[in-house]
Amino acid sequence: MKIRLIREDTIKEFLKDNTGSRAAFTGWLNSLNSADWNTINDIKQTFNSADFIGENRIVFNIGGNNYRMICKLHFGKKKVHLYIKWIGTHTDYDRLCSNNEQYTVSKY
Repeated sequence: MKIRLIREDTIKEFLKDNTGSRAAFTGWLNSLNSADWNTINDIKQTFNSADFIGENRIVFNIGGNNYRMICKLHFGKKKVHLYIKWIGTHTDYDRLCSNNEQYTVSKY
């Protein structure tokens, strides 16, 4: 199934303050746009460094692990819905995890 990215504009907002991440996120979006997912294993084939953290959440490592993005995942009948919940640097993500917020954060 094709993927519908919800709140893609949050990536554009992140890029305004993090211009060095543009190539990494562009590559990630290109991979996402050509992906065809029917199972969680398909996600790992597209993004082998993705981590499933529970609560239907997945963490994408972007730009050689310099950036992280937390998304909520829902397999619909015709599309996979990927809801962006948080975007930040790896250091920001580590801070988030130190407070166990990666499971509940919903910045967007």
